[in-house]
Amino acid sequence: MALCSRLVDELEQALRLNLEGPSARRPLGLATGRTMEPLYAALVERLLGWPSGDLAALRRSWCSFNLDEYLGLSAGDPRSYRSFMNAQLGRPLSLPKGALQLPDGQAADADAAALTFQAALNEQGGIGVQLLGLGSNGHVGFNEPPCGREQACRVVELSDATRRQNAGLFSGDPEAVPVRAITLGLKEILAAEQIHLVVTGREKAPILGRLLAMDQPDPALPASWLLEHPRVTLWADADALSLSLV
Repeated sequence: MALCSRLVDELEQALRLNLEGPSARRPLGLATGRTMEPLYAALVERLLGWPSGDLAALRRSWCSFNLDEYLGLSAGDPRSYRSFMNAQLGRPLSLPKGALQLPDGQAADADAAALTFQAALNEQGGIGVQLLGLGSNGHVGFNEPPCGREQACRVVELSDATRRQNAGLFSGDPEAVPVRAITLGLKEILAAEQIHLVVTGREKAPILGRLLAMDQPDPALPASWLLEHPRVTLWADADALSLSLV
Protein backbone atom coordinates (compact mmCIF):
# COMPACT_ATOMS: atom_id res chain seq x y z
CA MET A 1 0.00 0.00 0.00
CA ALA A 2 1.04 3.61 -0.54
CA LEU A 3 1.25 4.22 3.21
CA CYS A 4 3.94 1.55 3.61
CA SER A 5 5.92 2.72 0.59
CA ARG A 6 6.08 6.31 1.78
CA LEU A 7 6.98 5.38 5.33
CA VAL A 8 9.70 3.03 4.06
CA ASP A 9 11.14 6.05 2.26
CA GLU A 10 11.49 7.76 5.66
CA LEU A 11 13.05 4.72 7.31
CA GLU A 12 15.46 4.18 4.43
CA GLN A 13 16.64 7.76 4.76
CA ALA A 14 17.30 7.25 8.47
CA LEU A 15 19.20 4.04 7.83
CA ARG A 16 21.37 5.66 5.15
CA LEU A 17 22.21 8.41 7.62
CA ASN A 18 23.38 5.75 10.06
CA LEU A 19 25.91 4.56 7.48
CA GLU A 20 27.73 7.89 7.83
CA GLY A 21 29.22 6.76 11.13
CA PRO A 22 28.59 6.59 14.89
CA SER A 23 28.49 10.38 15.26
CA ALA A 24 25.41 10.52 13.01
CA ARG A 25 23.72 7.45 14.44
CA ARG A 26 20.86 7.15 16.85
CA PRO A 27 19.07 3.80 16.96
CA LEU A 28 15.70 3.07 15.42
CA GLY A 29 12.82 2.55 17.80
CA LEU A 30 10.75 -0.39 16.59
CA ALA A 31 7.28 -1.70 17.38
CA THR A 32 5.53 -5.04 16.93
CA GLY A 33 2.05 -6.16 15.98
CA ARG A 34 -0.04 -6.76 12.87
CA THR A 35 0.10 -3.08 11.91
CA MET A 36 3.87 -3.36 11.44
CA GLU A 37 3.95 -6.60 9.42
CA PRO A 38 3.31 -5.07 5.95
CA LEU A 39 5.65 -2.19 6.78
CA TYR A 40 8.52 -4.50 7.72
CA ALA A 41 7.88 -6.65 4.63
CA ALA A 42 8.14 -3.56 2.43
CA LEU A 43 11.27 -2.39 4.27
CA VAL A 44 12.98 -5.75 3.81
CA GLU A 45 12.15 -5.74 0.10
CA ARG A 46 13.60 -2.23 -0.25
CA LEU A 47 16.79 -2.96 1.68
CA LEU A 48 17.52 -6.22 -0.11
CA GLY A 49 17.59 -4.15 -3.28
CA TRP A 50 20.55 -2.09 -2.02
CA PRO A 51 24.00 -2.66 -3.55
CA SER A 52 25.78 -5.49 -1.76
CA GLY A 53 28.38 -3.20 -0.20
CA ASP A 54 25.76 -0.86 1.22
CA LEU A 55 23.73 -3.79 2.54
CA ALA A 56 26.79 -5.27 4.24
CA ALA A 57 27.52 -1.89 5.84
CA LEU A 58 23.90 -1.66 6.98
CA ARG A 59 24.13 -5.04 8.68
CA ARG A 60 27.28 -3.94 10.52
CA SER A 61 25.78 -0.63 11.64
CA TRP A 62 22.22 -1.73 12.46
CA CYS A 63 21.08 -0.76 15.94
CA SER A 64 17.44 -0.77 17.01
CA PHE A 65 15.53 -0.91 20.27
CA ASN A 66 12.06 -2.36 20.53
CA LEU A 67 9.43 -0.76 22.68
CA ASP A 68 8.51 -3.76 24.78
CA GLU A 69 8.50 -7.46 25.50
CA TYR A 70 6.27 -9.83 27.42
CA LEU A 71 7.55 -11.31 30.66
CA GLY A 72 7.58 -15.07 31.01
CA LEU A 73 7.96 -16.15 27.38
CA SER A 74 11.16 -17.73 26.14
CA ALA A 75 13.06 -15.94 23.38
CA GLY A 76 12.23 -18.82 21.04
CA ASP A 77 8.52 -18.77 21.81
CA PRO A 78 6.81 -17.73 18.55
CA ARG A 79 4.51 -15.45 20.56
CA SER A 80 7.39 -13.42 22.00
CA TYR A 81 8.27 -10.09 20.45
CA ARG A 82 11.88 -11.18 20.04
CA SER A 83 10.67 -14.06 17.89
CA PHE A 84 8.44 -11.64 15.94
CA MET A 85 11.34 -9.28 15.22
CA ASN A 86 13.66 -12.10 14.21
CA ALA A 87 11.01 -13.34 11.78
CA GLN A 88 10.18 -9.91 10.38
CA LEU A 89 13.64 -8.33 10.15
CA GLY A 90 16.44 -10.35 11.73
CA ARG A 91 16.43 -13.42 9.50
CA PRO A 92 15.27 -11.79 6.24
CA LEU A 93 18.02 -9.16 6.50
CA SER A 94 20.62 -11.52 8.03
CA LEU A 95 21.21 -9.07 10.85
CA PRO A 96 23.95 -9.98 13.32
CA LYS A 97 23.15 -11.17 16.83
CA GLY A 98 22.47 -8.23 19.10
CA ALA A 99 21.42 -5.84 16.32
CA LEU A 100 17.79 -6.05 17.41
CA GLN A 101 17.66 -5.00 21.06
CA LEU A 102 14.64 -6.03 23.15
CA PRO A 103 14.00 -6.19 26.89
CA ASP A 104 14.87 -9.49 28.56
CA GLY A 105 11.52 -11.19 29.01
CA GLN A 106 13.07 -14.11 30.87
CA ALA A 107 14.96 -12.13 33.50
CA ALA A 108 14.70 -13.41 37.06
CA ASP A 109 14.68 -9.76 38.19
CA ALA A 110 12.38 -7.95 35.76
CA ASP A 111 12.84 -4.54 37.37
CA ALA A 112 16.61 -4.83 37.00
CA ALA A 113 16.15 -5.94 33.39
CA ALA A 114 14.09 -2.81 32.68
CA LEU A 115 16.85 -0.60 34.11
CA THR A 116 19.46 -2.46 32.07
CA PHE A 117 17.47 -1.94 28.88
CA GLN A 118 17.02 1.75 29.67
CA ALA A 119 20.75 2.15 30.34
CA ALA A 120 21.66 0.43 27.06
CA LEU A 121 19.40 2.83 25.16
CA ASN A 122 20.81 5.84 26.96
CA GLU A 123 24.34 4.73 26.04
CA GLN A 124 23.31 4.97 22.39
CA GLY A 125 21.98 8.51 22.84
CA GLY A 126 18.29 7.66 22.81
CA ILE A 127 15.98 6.90 19.91
CA GLY A 128 16.39 8.61 16.56
CA VAL A 129 13.28 7.57 14.61
CA GLN A 130 10.53 5.89 16.63
CA LEU A 131 7.75 3.72 15.17
CA LEU A 132 4.57 3.48 17.21
CA GLY A 133 1.28 1.65 16.94
CA LEU A 134 -1.84 2.75 18.79
CA GLY A 135 -3.57 0.49 21.30
CA SER A 136 -7.35 0.30 21.38
CA ASN A 137 -7.28 1.95 24.83
CA GLY A 138 -4.81 4.63 23.73
CA HIS A 139 -1.61 2.97 24.89
CA VAL A 140 1.70 3.35 23.06
CA GLY A 141 4.28 0.73 23.80
CA PHE A 142 2.72 -0.95 26.82
CA ASN A 143 2.11 2.36 28.59
CA GLU A 144 -1.39 1.66 29.84
CA PRO A 145 -3.76 4.44 30.93
CA PRO A 146 -3.44 6.42 33.05
CA CYS A 147 0.16 7.31 32.26
CA GLY A 148 2.16 10.49 32.74
CA ARG A 149 4.84 11.77 30.38
CA GLU A 150 7.65 11.22 32.91
CA GLN A 151 7.06 7.48 33.22
CA ALA A 152 10.29 5.74 32.17
CA CYS A 153 11.23 2.19 31.17
CA ARG A 154 9.68 -0.21 33.66
CA VAL A 155 7.67 -3.35 34.37
CA VAL A 156 3.94 -2.92 33.74
CA GLU A 157 0.74 -4.83 34.35
CA LEU A 158 -1.21 -5.32 31.14
CA SER A 159 -4.85 -4.26 31.11
CA ASP A 160 -7.68 -6.60 30.19
CA ALA A 161 -8.27 -4.48 27.06
CA THR A 162 -4.68 -4.97 25.92
CA ARG A 163 -4.74 -8.69 26.59
CA ARG A 164 -7.96 -9.02 24.58
CA GLN A 165 -6.43 -7.00 21.73
CA ASN A 166 -3.30 -9.18 21.68
CA ALA A 167 -5.05 -12.54 22.05
CA GLY A 168 -4.69 -13.41 18.37
CA LEU A 169 -1.22 -14.91 18.84
CA PHE A 170 -2.45 -16.84 21.86
CA SER A 171 -5.14 -18.91 20.12
CA GLY A 172 -7.64 -16.14 20.75
CA ASP A 173 -7.49 -16.63 24.52
CA PRO A 174 -6.89 -13.38 26.46
CA GLU A 175 -6.16 -15.40 29.59
CA ALA A 176 -3.13 -16.92 27.84
CA VAL A 177 -1.58 -13.48 27.20
CA PRO A 178 1.11 -12.70 29.81
CA VAL A 179 -0.03 -10.34 32.53
CA ARG A 180 3.25 -8.37 32.72
CA ALA A 181 5.73 -6.84 30.32
CA ILE A 182 8.71 -4.51 30.18
CA THR A 183 8.12 -1.33 28.19
CA LEU A 184 9.93 1.84 27.31
CA GLY A 185 8.09 4.72 28.93
CA LEU A 186 6.68 7.94 27.56
CA LYS A 187 9.91 9.55 28.77
CA GLU A 188 12.03 7.57 26.30
CA ILE A 189 9.45 7.75 23.52
CA LEU A 190 9.06 11.52 23.72
CA ALA A 191 12.86 11.94 23.71
CA ALA A 192 13.00 10.51 20.15
CA GLU A 193 14.04 12.89 17.38
CA GLN A 194 11.12 11.84 15.18
CA ILE A 195 8.00 9.76 15.82
CA HIS A 196 5.88 7.94 13.25
CA LEU A 197 2.47 6.83 14.58
CA VAL A 198 1.02 4.09 12.36
CA VAL A 199 -2.70 3.36 12.70
CA THR A 200 -4.63 1.04 10.39
CA GLY A 201 -7.95 -0.77 10.45
CA ARG A 202 -11.53 0.16 11.33
CA GLU A 203 -11.16 -1.25 14.84
CA LYS A 204 -8.73 1.60 15.61
CA ALA A 205 -11.10 4.31 14.34
CA PRO A 206 -12.75 5.07 17.72
CA ILE A 207 -9.49 5.61 19.61
CA LEU A 208 -7.87 7.52 16.74
CA GLY A 209 -10.95 9.73 16.54
CA ARG A 210 -10.62 10.48 20.26
CA LEU A 211 -6.94 11.27 19.87
CA LEU A 212 -7.43 13.62 16.92
CA ALA A 213 -10.19 15.49 18.75
CA MET A 214 -7.89 16.35 21.68
CA ASP A 215 -6.12 19.69 21.97
CA GLN A 216 -4.01 18.84 25.02
CA PRO A 217 -2.57 15.70 26.60
CA ASP A 218 -4.56 13.62 29.05
CA PRO A 219 -2.99 10.77 31.08
CA ALA A 220 -6.18 8.79 30.43
CA LEU A 221 -5.07 8.50 26.79
CA PRO A 222 -1.30 7.95 26.84
CA ALA A 223 -0.86 8.55 23.10
CA SER A 224 -2.10 12.11 23.63
CA TRP A 225 1.32 13.04 25.04
CA LEU A 226 2.50 12.92 21.42
CA LEU A 227 0.73 16.27 21.01
CA GLU A 228 3.69 17.82 22.84
CA HIS A 229 6.31 16.39 20.48
CA PRO A 230 7.57 18.70 17.71
CA ARG A 231 8.08 16.02 15.04
CA VAL A 232 5.24 13.50 14.96
CA THR A 233 3.80 12.14 11.71
CA LEU A 234 0.52 10.22 11.63
CA TRP A 235 0.25 7.44 9.06
CA ALA A 236 -3.35 6.19 8.90
CA ASP A 237 -5.48 4.39 6.34
CA ALA A 238 -9.04 5.29 5.38
CA ASP A 239 -10.53 2.71 7.75
CA ALA A 240 -8.69 4.09 10.78
CA LEU A 241 -9.76 7.61 9.82
CA SER A 242 -13.37 6.68 9.07
CA LEU A 243 -14.82 8.23 12.24
CA SER A 244 -12.52 11.26 12.15
CA LEU A 245 -13.70 12.30 8.67
CA VAL A 246 -17.43 12.23 9.46
